[in-house]
Amino acid sequence: MGIGTQALFAALPIFIAAILLVGLRLPAKKAMPIVFLTTTAIAYLVWEVTFNRILASSIQGLLITVAVLWIIFGAILLLNTLKHSGAIAVIRQGFNNISPDRRVQVVIIAWLFGSFIEGASGFGTPAAIAAPLLVAIGFPAMAAVMVGMMIQSTPVSFGAVGTPILIGVNKGLDSAAIGTTLEGLGSNWEAYLQVITSEVALTHAITGTLIPLFMVMMLTRFFGKNKSWTEGLNIIPFAIFGGLAFTIPYAITGVFLGAEFPSLIGALIGLPIVVFAAKKGFLLPKTSWDFAPKEEWPLHWVSKLELKLDAMSTKAEMSLTKAWIPYVLVAVILVITRVSDEAKAFVKALVIPFKDIMGEGLGYAITPLYLPGGILVFVALVTYFLHKMEFKEMKAAIGESSKVMLGAGFVLIFTIPLVRILINSGVNESGFDSMPVAMANFVATSVGDIYPLFAPMVGALGAFIAGSNTVSNMMLSQFQFGVADALGVSTAFMIALQAVGAAAGNMIAIHNVVAASATVGLLDQEGETLRRTIIPTVYYCLVAGILGLIGMYVLGLVDPLMK
Repeated sequence: MGIGTQALFAALPIFIAAILLVGLRLPAKKAMPIVFLTTTAIAYLVWEVTFNRILASSIQGLLITVAVLWIIFGAILLLNTLKHSGAIAVIRQGFNNISPDRRVQVVIIAWLFGSFIEGASGFGTPAAIAAPLLVAIGFPAMAAVMVGMMIQSTPVSFGAVGTPILIGVNKGLDSAAIGTTLEGLGSNWEAYLQVITSEVALTHAITGTLIPLFMVMMLTRFFGKNKSWTEGLNIIPFAIFGGLAFTIPYAITGVFLGAEFPSLIGALIGLPIVVFAAKKGFLLPKTSWDFAPKEEWPLHWVSKLELKLDAMSTKAEMSLTKAWIPYVLVAVILVITRVSDEAKAFVKALVIPFKDIMGEGLGYAITPLYLPGGILVFVALVTYFLHKMEFKEMKAAIGESSKVMLGAGFVLIFTIPLVRILINSGVNESGFDSMPVAMANFVATSVGDIYPLFAPMVGALGAFIAGSNTVSNMMLSQFQFGVADALGVSTAFMIALQAVGAAAGNMIAIHNVVAASATVGLLDQEGETLRRTIIPTVYYCLVAGILGLIGMYVLGLVDPLMK
C-alpha cells in the first residue's frame, strides 16, 4: 500500500470527527463513539494491529481518562467551593475594580494568569482553572471555553516546567546517536537541546504576541451584541502591550535559562505590569465593553453550572486577599511540586501503576496527589476551613461537581482510547509506521523543500490527535529531524517548529475541548468551539511556518550538527 493510501486511511478518523462535530454539529457524546469504532476498524483491518493490542491501547486510554476526570473534578470542586463560600462574588467585584472591560479581563485572567498555570502544571489545567473563573465573573460559558482553549498555545511548549521539551523532545529523539555525532563535532546533547529551546522560545514570542488580540477580537465578534471585529481592534494597543509583557521575558528566559521557566517567569513579570497598567487606564479606550444582558444570550452559550452561579453566596464580608488565597495556593503548590525534588517525591509516593497491559508493553501510572486534580481537591478542603464554611455548603459543592464530571466522562471514555490506538498502531502485522507518522510522511514527501512551512502543521496534527504537546513531540520529533537532515537544513529549528506547532494544536484537541467544556458545565457544544479555535490555530501554524522558511532559507540558521 502506497504512502498516499496509508495517509488517507490514517486521516479518516480525523475527517469523520471534523464532519460530525464541525460540519453536522453533533455533540461529542454522539460523534466520538462513531470515531472510536472507525479508528478500531482501520487499525484492525488496514494496519493489522492485533485485537489484543487494540484492547490494551483502549484500556490504557481508559486509565488516562481517569486521570483527566480527576483534574476536571478538582477544578469544578474548587470553583463550587469558592462559590458557596462567597469568594467568587468578591473576586468578581475585584476584577470589576481593576477594569469592568471584559476585553481587559480576558488579557489578565486568560492570557497572563492562565499562562502562569500552564507554566506550573500544563496538561490542560489552564482551561480547567481559568474558564470556570471567567464564567464566575460573568462570561458566557461558551466564550470562557473558547478563550480557555486559546490559552493553550504560546505558553504550552514550556508548560509543566518544560515537560514538552525536556520529556517530549528529549525522549522523542534518538539522543544517544545524536549525542555521539555532536561529540565528534565538538558539541554535546545539552547544547543542542538548548538551541532547540531558544528557537522554540523566539518563534513562540514572535507568533504569540498577537494571541491576546485574537482573544479579544474573537470575543467581540462571536459573543458581542454587535458581532464586531472592530470592537476587539479598539483595544489593540493594550492587547499587544499585554502580549509583549509576557513574551519578552518569556523569550529572554528561554534563551538564557532553558526550558523550565519561560512561561512561569513571563507570566510572573507580565501579570503585575498589566494589572497596574489597567488600573491606571494605560492604553485603554475611553469606552468599556461588555456582553449583552444575560437575558439576551442564546441558550447554547449558557450552562447549568453558570445559571447556579447567579445564586452565589454573599453571606459574609470577605477581603479580596482572602478570596484569592485558594488560587494562590494552587499556583504555589503546583510550582513547588514541579520544581522541588523533595516535594515531587512526596506527592508521587502514592502511585497506582498499571504495567504491561495484556502483555503489550503498554502501561500508565496514576499519581492522584501529583496530578493537578489532587492539588485542586486539597486546596478545596483547605478553603472549607479557611473560609469557615458550613458542612452543607461543602456537601453541595461536591454533589454539583460530581454531576458535571460524570457528563464529561461518557465522551472521554471514547475519545482518549481512540487516541491511544492511533499512537500505538506502529506495532502491527502490516509493517506500516503508526497512523500519525504515516500522515506526516505523506506531507513531507508531497511538498519537498518548502516542508518547513508545513512542519508546525504536522506538529499540530500530532497534538490534535493526542491532545498533548508532549506526546506529539515524542511521536514526531525524530521524523522532523530526519526530514531536516534529508533537506540539509537546521535539524534543531525543524524540531523547534514541531514543538511550536504541537503547542498550537492543543487549541483544537478534541478531548481538551471536552474537558474544558466540562469544567463550566457546558457539553454538547464541542463542534461550535472547534469552529472558532481553528482560526487562531491556522494563524499560529501559518506564521510559524513562514518563520521556518525565513529561518532556513533566508537567515540560513544552523545548529551544532551542521558545523
